[in-house]
Amino acid sequence: MDENVPALKVEGLSVNFDTTSVLWDIHFEIPQGKLVGIIGPNGAGKSTLLKTFLGMAIPISGKLECFGKPLKKMKKKVAYVPQRSSVDWEFPITAFEVVLMGRYGKLGYFTWPKKADREAAWQALEMVGMTAFADRQINQLSGGQQQRLFLARALLQDADLYLMDEPFAGVDMATEKTIIALMDKLKVQGKTLLVVHHDLTTVDAYFDWVLMLNTCLIACGPVADVFHADSIMRTYGRSNALLEEVVKLTKNKTSGMQ
Repeated sequence: MDENVPALKVEGLSVNFDTTSVLWDIHFEIPQGKLVGIIGPNGAGKSTLLKTFLGMAIPISGKLECFGKPLKKMKKKVAYVPQRSSVDWEFPITAFEVVLMGRYGKLGYFTWPKKADREAAWQALEMVGMTAFADRQINQLSGGQQQRLFLARALLQDADLYLMDEPFAGVDMATEKTIIALMDKLKVQGKTLLVVHHDLTTVDAYFDWVLMLNTCLIACGPVADVFHADSIMRTYGRSNALLEEVVKLTKNKTSGMQ
């Protein structure tokens, strides 16, 4: 794969829900091998952006490319970690079976997983520290454990582009550290990750690129270049106390203060 080709290229993307504009005339490129935080206020279109890449939301206009090809032709190169709240956790399935589902896209219909697939699923469980819970029903797991399962399932897909919708939401600190370590490992392997994220105080620690949304694209680029007081204010406005603290920290950082 040509490393000079963007992992994602979006041109003129607009998405409506009924008559309400959720995303409007979005343009950006994401180079390969970047760990990208997608940030913006509630209702800014962050999850909709990921769902559009997955074909779950239909744009009214725009062009989407993945590694230089139409995105719809590259679905097997894309793995998705959904919001934990969007899943029916009462479905009768074990943790191991959830992870093994990550292989189904490669196996195709009417093909049973082979020994190698099951071994790969077990290795993915080991990577997220969940082998002890392999036979546990998913509704018996904590929120952090459930999130680790979805990460393991995504790892099993062996994708080149990973889309993660709020992976840190409602998880314990140990799980958050596990997620960060996995994201860093995938990045080292040359994978590209887009992560919907809410904690502005950790953006520059967790990500090297940032995509700032509020229906329109506010900024997209290296964190050091575009994540600053002005772009934060344009993304969120001026009414949020946490936001004001983040802006203060950003100003201190850029002015050389400790």
